[in-house]
Amino acid sequence: MKNNSINPEEANQFTMKKSSSYIIPADFPDPDIIRMDDTYYMVSTTMHFMPGCVILRSHNLINWEHAAYIYDELEATEKETLADNKGAYGKGMWAACIRHHNGKFIITFVANDLGKTFLFTADKIEGPWQRSEIKGFYHDMSLLFDDDGRVYCVSGNMNINLTEMEPDLSGPKAGGINKVIIRDNPENVILGYEGSHIYKINGKYYIFFIHMPKGKMRTQACFVSDKIDGPYTGKDVLCSDLANWNSGTAQGGIVQAPDGNWYSIVFQDHGALGRIPVLVPVKFVDDFPVFGAAGFAPKEINVPDLRPDYQYKSLYSNDFTNPAWQWNHIPDKKLITLSSDTFTVTTDKICKNPVQAANTLTQRTFTEHCAGSVEIDVSKLNDGDIAGLCALEGEYGFIGIKKENGKYKLITAEHKISYTPWSMGVFDDDLPDIKTEKEIDITKLRLKATFNLEHNKENVQFAYFDEKSREYVDFGEAVKLRYTLDQFVGVRFALFSYSTEKTGGSAIFKDFELEIL
Repeated sequence: MKNNSINPEEANQFTMKKSSSYIIPADFPDPDIIRMDDTYYMVSTTMHFMPGCVILRSHNLINWEHAAYIYDELEATEKETLADNKGAYGKGMWAACIRHHNGKFIITFVANDLGKTFLFTADKIEGPWQRSEIKGFYHDMSLLFDDDGRVYCVSGNMNINLTEMEPDLSGPKAGGINKVIIRDNPENVILGYEGSHIYKINGKYYIFFIHMPKGKMRTQACFVSDKIDGPYTGKDVLCSDLANWNSGTAQGGIVQAPDGNWYSIVFQDHGALGRIPVLVPVKFVDDFPVFGAAGFAPKEINVPDLRPDYQYKSLYSNDFTNPAWQWNHIPDKKLITLSSDTFTVTTDKICKNPVQAANTLTQRTFTEHCAGSVEIDVSKLNDGDIAGLCALEGEYGFIGIKKENGKYKLITAEHKISYTPWSMGVFDDDLPDIKTEKEIDITKLRLKATFNLEHNKENVQFAYFDEKSREYVDFGEAVKLRYTLDQFVGVRFALFSYSTEKTGGSAIFKDFELEIL
């Protein structure tokens, strides 16, 4: 990896910016990062949400804004459209690799529900992105374009494989290197090496991984070799908790600033809020990386600001057409209408719960204390329809309106999983557990969800706006939230409508407002 384009003599001219090492208080996991001139680009996992594979942009590694999604949808299967009422929860696209080579941006990743490896290329970060497939399946893959023109992929879990690729990345090179280069010890770990990130720095090959040794938190490891195919030697380089989450900061890429200093963006599990990006300084001592202060992530960090006057756009938004919003799975555009302040959705299938509801519009929760409110018009619901505002994750809660026998009920409901929170590939076929209900004689009502996502609290309180008192009134008890691997994402605001008896009913959502508390 080479320093690019900015003259090192200019390094001392950059303004330094101080920040918490938590750079984005929201669910942006599995980060990979590059720098082009004065701009950093970070890619993050988006799982089953559409559009997908988000790219963020920054000029200082601290403030970020949306740059692009690389696809609107992957493949309109029954799972990715939620037509089977099971969906691609906990799967979809994982752990992308971003590179820039021969004038093109290159992104690769696997989609676990499809069992495929995808390659996307573009001349500009905003696209258009050209899609193709790479023959084979490469878990948590990372690419290296070597100085001699050869191309390599590092991937795997527990056993890390080096695969030499064809120059066009169509698949493994015939007769090329294909071997296991690093092995974790399954007797000593809960999670074996994965989350690969490979670099060539000053003639040496560096590969970074995440793993979880028994008795420890998630841990970042690094291996180094003088040759691409090894032998590699390495050790753990970062095993560090922040904010008393008892959760390690690990898995991510590294990048060099124009002043020559190196930084890594990894993530930390923050319960129901999700997996939060963390910025850690990296130094090379005797050709080996040292993360933070002797392997501990700092609470604060100073970085050069390459464009101190730049005004960043927010990563959250009240505008339904803003890229902060994503669909839960691939939407059917015939059943939705969308403008900056209004979202209308019509049902076309029978469901049991909001997890099965298609065409649901979602946005990440942002910070540990946030709230979202929206006006809902249910005048066009059919009997048996339920529409509302959901705190969407595996163990969800919602406030909504149900139409029953021609009458309307305001309800709150929740769902607790019956399986271990570490279960994957399972599906929610349960009815929601209705906790609070009352009849209402209006068809328009403003609903609110207020989140407290502090450690050991993690709940959401629902409320509605009372026209007589002109204030929000709590409705029902706070719903406990937690992160579970059936969906594998942080809790989101979700606007949903589904039918339990007859399809064709519609709900209208208007004037969403997200508050940071």
